[in-house]
Amino acid sequence: MKSAFLVSTAGVLIVFNWMILDREQLLDSAQTVYLELAPRDPRSLLQGDYMVLNYVVTGEAGSRVGRQARSGWLVLRLDARRVGHLARIDNGQPLAADEIRIRFTRNQRVEIGAESFFFQEGTADRYQSASYAALQVAPDGDCVLTGLLDSKLQPTTPDMDADAVPPQ
Repeated sequence: MKSAFLVSTAGVLIVFNWMILDREQLLDSAQTVYLELAPRDPRSLLQGDYMVLNYVVTGEAGSRVGRQARSGWLVLRLDARRVGHLARIDNGQPLAADEIRIRFTRNQRVEIGAESFFFQEGTADRYQSASYAALQVAPDGDCVLTGLLDSKLQPTTPDMDADAVPPQ
């Protein structure tokens, strides 16, 4: 009985460490992209304070992605500030120098896997000015949300990771 507990605990620790290592590798090989936010829901009673993020590009993609498509890639064109704009749904064409692919899934709506932003209780007012989300996007299209930015692409909080802020 004791050995089964130790083996299962070791298995859980191995899985969690593998997941952490996978995200760290994604961050090391990723590039920073900013996505404009659409209206969002800033509260969950069961999970505490968090914001459900809606992106302009996923809203636009919702009308272009067929109902049968459950997953795929969006092709985003990056402007001079590295803000991503929907160019097309990936159809296998080579990417232009200013384009990237980002993975999506579709259930009720198109999602990129970075739709929740959790924050400390009582700090919601810090994020009211958020206009953009900073994402690290890996070459395979996976992404990680790294923070929220205001309309000038400046952090909404002073302690935000400096890597998510564009160079001046």
